[in-house]
Amino acid sequence: MDPLFLGAIVAAATILVLFSGVSVALGLLIVSGGFLVIFDGMRSLELMPEILFGKLDNFALLSIPMFIIMGSSISSTRAGADLYEALERWLTRVPGGLVISNLGACALFAAMSGSSPATCAAIGKMGIPEMRKRGYPDGVAAGSIAAGGTLGILIPPSVTMIVYGIATETSIGRLFLAGVLPGLLLVSLFMGWSLYATWKSGDPNLLNSRSYSWKERFEVLPRVLPFLAIILGVLYAMYGGIATPSETAAVGALLCLIIAVVIYKLWHPRDLWVVLRDSTKESVMILFIIAAAGVFSYMLSSLYITQSIAEWIGTLDVNRWVLMGAVNLFLLIAGFFLPPVAVILMAAPILLPIIITAGFDPIWFAVILTINMEIGLISPPVGLNLYVISGIAPDIPLKTILTGSLPYVACMVLAIVLLCLFPGLATWLPDAVMGARL
Repeated sequence: MDPLFLGAIVAAATILVLFSGVSVALGLLIVSGGFLVIFDGMRSLELMPEILFGKLDNFALLSIPMFIIMGSSISSTRAGADLYEALERWLTRVPGGLVISNLGACALFAAMSGSSPATCAAIGKMGIPEMRKRGYPDGVAAGSIAAGGTLGILIPPSVTMIVYGIATETSIGRLFLAGVLPGLLLVSLFMGWSLYATWKSGDPNLLNSRSYSWKERFEVLPRVLPFLAIILGVLYAMYGGIATPSETAAVGALLCLIIAVVIYKLWHPRDLWVVLRDSTKESVMILFIIAAAGVFSYMLSSLYITQSIAEWIGTLDVNRWVLMGAVNLFLLIAGFFLPPVAVILMAAPILLPIIITAGFDPIWFAVILTINMEIGLISPPVGLNLYVISGIAPDIPLKTILTGSLPYVACMVLAIVLLCLFPGLATWLPDAVMGARL
């Protein structure tokens, strides 16, 4: 059978299995096992356990549960509320300070937790009611938090970037640095639109917040600065050559737990158990998907599907930017239905050879891919962040949340266009800090 036609059958079967409701990891194993048995016989199943566990035999994978524990310990405290409150007090004299505070808090909390839903929940619980109380439009209040929450998978330390680095054998340190400037670019675009939408509402009083004394500004800092110091310390240790990503993640997780216990009194065994339980469940889910994706990639390679697709793309007489547009469209649609980790693990082994052959930088492409995944987080039918916001503010119609998020989707598309025009936005900082790649 022609490998390209077989690839189309595999794609259709994968979509059907995943839409049946089974977990992503189990669905990938079912599809992989089925096609291997059909085309290579029953003996091919003997290789599946070896591939499954071999994919997990990677020291870099230890950073995933460590960063998740780090984020979970922060998310289980009032750190998000304190961060929001600190920014609000310090930005009170800035026009539109409240909405800027919310987006700034989302960016910083995303860097601390690495989780988009956690960022939405932590900042949204404080930010949305406060913005609505002061008369901000519901669309701006809900949309800004939903969009700000997506920064959790772009701004380092990002679990999504770690997964991409492992799947493509790309430097995780470079990937973290590559997300910094695009992350700041997105924050700026989000703030710009929020201020414009607020100004357009016609109430100039919305652009002015209440005033705080210097005492009120400084009293909240001791509860926030330790977490920010840990994030900076983790990044410094990683890029200063002091430790590997896995080692710095372990130290960061321990320090975050200690600060959560000391500052936020998270000392009860039941509270600590919840942090470790939730972190373990999320870690196992991600690691299971990674292992299953390894089997899925082996199946595609064994049936010569991956190689045939790459060869076929190479023979197409199209401009490389037309090719990149098609890749972005594919990633965008995939992100509507699947979690970012699943999309990366399924698509990266197929897309990366195509991207490199077309002359694109794999570090730059990681940022493009991640922003596409961010769009999926605030787009139906899945749109996880939309439902998180709906749970926080159930009296805001889901339609209003969706329409309020659409301008931020446009901001992300604009960011992708800017990255295509100026790829140095993603590649300059990694090269400046870690040296140019050979």
